[in-house]
Amino acid sequence: MDYSNLEGFIFLDGQLLKWSDAKLHVLSHGLHYASSVFEGERVYKGKVFKEQEHTERLIRSAKTLGFDIPYNAKEINAIRKEVLTANKIDDGYIRPVSWRGSEMMGISAQTNTIHFALAAWKWPSYFSPEAKLKGIKLNISKWRRPDPLTAPVNTKAAGLYMICTLSKHEAESKGFDDSLMLDYRGYIAEATGANIFFIKNNEIHTPIADCFLDGITRQTVINIARTEGIKVEEKRLNIEDINDYQECFVTGTAAEVTPVRSIANYEFKPGKLCKFFIEKYSELTLS
Repeated sequence: MDYSNLEGFIFLDGQLLKWSDAKLHVLSHGLHYASSVFEGERVYKGKVFKEQEHTERLIRSAKTLGFDIPYNAKEINAIRKEVLTANKIDDGYIRPVSWRGSEMMGISAQTNTIHFALAAWKWPSYFSPEAKLKGIKLNISKWRRPDPLTAPVNTKAAGLYMICTLSKHEAESKGFDDSLMLDYRGYIAEATGANIFFIKNNEIHTPIADCFLDGITRQTVINIARTEGIKVEEKRLNIEDINDYQECFVTGTAAEVTPVRSIANYEFKPGKLCKFFIEKYSELTLS
C-alpha cells in the first residue's frame, strides 16, 4: 500500500481535502524537531474502539509537549466521524496528528501555528492472520527505552518512535517480525509499537509501564484478565526470566492481541490463554 497515493479525503486545518492535496510546509517545526503528537485508532463495523480514550490521550500528549490542539475532544470526535463517512470506511485505521508549524525555525517555536490533521483508510490486521496464529518472531534491539527524566515517555510523541523505527528495521533485516526493547536499566520494556505480556501457570506477567506508554490495549487486556479472575502481575522482568514462560503475546491498537513464538533464541508456544485473549479482545471491539 502506497500511503502517499491513496484515494479519499484527509481533514487538514478545518478543511476536508482530497488525499493528494493534504500538504504541509517543508519547514514545519514538527518535521525538523519532532514537536508532533499522534494517535493510532481502529474502527470496527463503523464503531471507533476506545474513541474517547484515544482523543483524551492525544490532547494530553500535546499539552505535555507544551501546546494545545486547536480543537476540543467533542470537535475531534466529530472530525473523525466526518472523515470516516467521507471515505466510506467501516473497518479501518485512523491517524489524527497535531504539530507545530513553520513560522519559527529553531529550537524555540513559541509562536508557531498548531496544525491538526486526521486521515483514515481501510486496513486489515497489522500482522497477517497466518502470522498471528503461528506467532511472530522478535529480535532483541540494541536501542533502549529512555529514562522518564529524559523524554516524555507517557505520550504519543513522534520523537519517541525514532528508536522504534531503527529497531524494527534492524529486526526485519535479520528476518524477524519486530523487536523487543529493553529499558534504560536493562529490564524488558515493550515491542516497537506494542506492549508485551508473558504467561506462566495461568498467570499474566507484564513489565511495569514506568518508562514507556501504558497502552490503551494493554489496559484493556489487563481489565479482561482481572474480570475473568486471571491474576495479572506488573513486575520488573529480565531477559533471563522469559525462559520460564510458556506463552507470550503483544498488544496494541494496530497489533490487537498477537502471540509471540520466539524472542531471539527463547521459544514459546501460543496456547489457550493467547487464544482466549484474542477472542475476548475481538468480542470487545465488535460489541
